[in-house]
Amino acid sequence: MKQAFLAFERRMTQLATAGACVMMAVSSTLAMFQILTRFVLEQPAEWTEILIRLSLIWMVFLGSPIAFRLGAMMSVDVLHRLATPFWRRVIDWVVFIAALALVLVIIHWGWDYALRSRVQSMAGLESISMIWGYIAMPIGGVFCIFALIGHMLDPKHEELETAT
Repeated sequence: MKQAFLAFERRMTQLATAGACVMMAVSSTLAMFQILTRFVLEQPAEWTEILIRLSLIWMVFLGSPIAFRLGAMMSVDVLHRLATPFWRRVIDWVVFIAALALVLVIIHWGWDYALRSRVQSMAGLESISMIWGYIAMPIGGVFCIFALIGHMLDPKHEELETAT
């Protein structure tokens, strides 16, 4: 059961990471296009600003699960280095509960904001609903929950090995 969940979590985290990479490429491409139209063609494309902001929001919320999975956002380096294996596990559980609580709050309020804003449109791009900005929070949060559980089942603290 544990291995099946870890395989599922690995696929989910890879999917979220791929989505974050795509959003980073989209925002970079749009930023270059914006520079070209603004400074070379002297005809700025205002719509790129909104789409860059939207893609950066998605990039952050889809990129967070990989940080949770690797323990990069959860470990307390000094405590992990000084603690015995038993206390390291206690620290991991405390951080897991705190991170899970944060992610659940993000999911709850992100969903609430998404539902409230579904009738609003983005300034500058009236054809796009504000829901697309806010829905990134609960979707990214769900990916984060899988990554958090995966980290508890198979802890990785790779940043501790590379730290100086």
